[in-house]
Amino acid sequence: MSQAAEGQDVDAFLSFYRTYYSDDVARLAQNYPKEQRSLYVDYNDLYTYDPDLAERYLNRPGEMQEVAEEALRTYDLPVDISLGQAHVRLRELPRENTIDIRGIRVSDDHIGALVAVQGIVRKATDVRPKIVEAAFECQRCGTMTYIPQNDSGFQEPHECQGCERQGPFRVNNNESKFIDSQQLRVQESPEGLRGGETPQSIDVNLEDDVCGKVTPGDHVTVVGRLEMEQVTSGQEKTTVFDPYMEGVSVVIEDEEFEDMDITDEDKQEILELSTHEDIYEEMVASVAPSIYGYEQEKLSMILQLFSGVTKHLPDGSRIRGDLHMLLIGDPGTGKSQMLSYIRNIAPRSVYTSGKGSSSAGLTAAAVRDDFGDGQQWTLEAGALVLADKGIAAVDELDKMRSEDRSAMHEALEQQQISVSKAGINATLKSRCSLLGAANPKYGRFDQYEPIGEQIDLEPALISRFDLIFTVTDSPDPDHDAKLADHILTTNYAGELNTQRERMATSNFTQEQVDEVTQEVAPVIDAELLRKYIAYSKRNCFPTMTDEARAAIREFYVDLRSKGADEDAPVPVTARKLEALVRLSEASARVRLSDTVEEEDATRVIDIVRSCLQDIGVDPETGQFDADVVETGTSKSQRDRIKNIKELIGTIADEYDDEPGAPVDTILERADEVGMDAGKAEKELEKLRTRGEIYEPQSGYVRTT
Repeated sequence: MSQAAEGQDVDAFLSFYRTYYSDDVARLAQNYPKEQRSLYVDYNDLYTYDPDLAERYLNRPGEMQEVAEEALRTYDLPVDISLGQAHVRLRELPRENTIDIRGIRVSDDHIGALVAVQGIVRKATDVRPKIVEAAFECQRCGTMTYIPQNDSGFQEPHECQGCERQGPFRVNNNESKFIDSQQLRVQESPEGLRGGETPQSIDVNLEDDVCGKVTPGDHVTVVGRLEMEQVTSGQEKTTVFDPYMEGVSVVIEDEEFEDMDITDEDKQEILELSTHEDIYEEMVASVAPSIYGYEQEKLSMILQLFSGVTKHLPDGSRIRGDLHMLLIGDPGTGKSQMLSYIRNIAPRSVYTSGKGSSSAGLTAAAVRDDFGDGQQWTLEAGALVLADKGIAAVDELDKMRSEDRSAMHEALEQQQISVSKAGINATLKSRCSLLGAANPKYGRFDQYEPIGEQIDLEPALISRFDLIFTVTDSPDPDHDAKLADHILTTNYAGELNTQRERMATSNFTQEQVDEVTQEVAPVIDAELLRKYIAYSKRNCFPTMTDEARAAIREFYVDLRSKGADEDAPVPVTARKLEALVRLSEASARVRLSDTVEEEDATRVIDIVRSCLQDIGVDPETGQFDADVVETGTSKSQRDRIKNIKELIGTIADEYDDEPGAPVDTILERADEVGMDAGKAEKELEKLRTRGEIYEPQSGYVRTT
């Protein structure tokens, strides 16, 4: 750029600042340099003032950044104020300059241009000092030599400017100039992907006052200059280059689903759809239509997608609105397929399998810094952090190690993850709903064993789920016939469609394909359903009517009253009451309603009652017992354990000259505590396994 052209652009920026940003420049001058070191400029303001100037800024950001900052330095300010190192940071770029990370192309002239990318911060280094002007002190004569530094490598002086000798030199840190620096790895947001796509990422270099503003898991829009760095293989340079960004500005996105572009036509279609009387049935028919049945489970998944309202109380506390749901079922019942379908229609989601997930992969990991020298540790976000404000679908929960599952406890209830690893102490957000799937302890449910005893998950984890469904595979001629028809129809539709696409000589017409496909197609298109959910979560924050509150209160109090007797089990806890509220709010959001009506409360009460009957009932007494889920041991089991341990103690006292209580005698006298010999033998085995009794000698036991 010629000096004349540069001078014209400096004058243009000065005029622009005076017209649009005089108050902002005055505020910057007042707060500079401790509290504020940058002037933020919206691209639309610059374009409105001078379209050509704005266009040059996009195409030649390096040059124009210097011009804009030079204009800021020459701005008319009081004599005692200087903005010598202040920055100009452009933000709010036009849509055509906001590109997908996977869409970066040399052929589209992206390299060297100013662009914006949206994504989620996957990794962030510590903020570290970076030298921009090194002061070299000659060890012979003490003369200072100042050398500007750049990213191409550390530059040292050839000779001293005083004695003209070649050193030796020492870097004087007090005389050198440093700025803060940080590197981010920004990954594509989950809602911008479709099933099967691997998220791509780009590294971003930040300098000075924009450092340290974001943490892993934050959804951000980064504006910066795209550059390239040559890839090396060992000591050899290759012909391949990796793109990276020199960050100009970073904005944390508050919008729930920033990548969901909902047009006016979409909005009109969504509002029209919400008025349908059978909207709930249509929603259910749009979830995994290739899987037959499971209407209640599918309705619950729909409610989970919409979620309840997150409440922020005046004292600063927060009540989660996200719903956690667990499917425990026999193999081949379609659990994984339903999880995959939900993952694809959720506006923001992350899918992982328990078999291939560690605690660090689910929560957060401290990893060696692969940005630079590899000596620093950085924090890398796991699946539950990446799913923030969305859904984390975790399959095969039962295949995970128990210590890995325990890492999820804080994420599910407090919706945050506290990390203390490798000297890093941080709290990451995980405001997501968990949709989990697992198999029973022995691979398949045993109809002769209580279901609660066949769930091989920790009670502390189980109790955090709002809804738990058991999916059993039992032969039933009528159900099996309908299931067979559905599966055969689904496959036939696929056959027709594939043959029509692949064979030019196919005898089937498009009308025939459409007719068969319509039977297994979702009622609401998946893309429209994604937008419907996003629109509802952005705009609907329903409140409860008196009738809805009364219905939920009556159900909860009535259920609790069954545990009022001294020896009766506690049927449900307050956790279930909060689950009812969240489910009711989600039900109202399905209709885009601002109020939770009695019909919403009734709908979710039926779902909760069904779940409790499956999993929250003590099979021995037939009563609701919260401890079956909350602690893994029902009240009747606890009483049985207590009684048989007392019996062991009594018999051991009677046989004080023996090493313990004879097992044969315990089994003979088991009827004294209301137990037959077979049940008593099983209980003894369980107590022995848990270490509550031991065998001092074969055939004898004692309590620990």
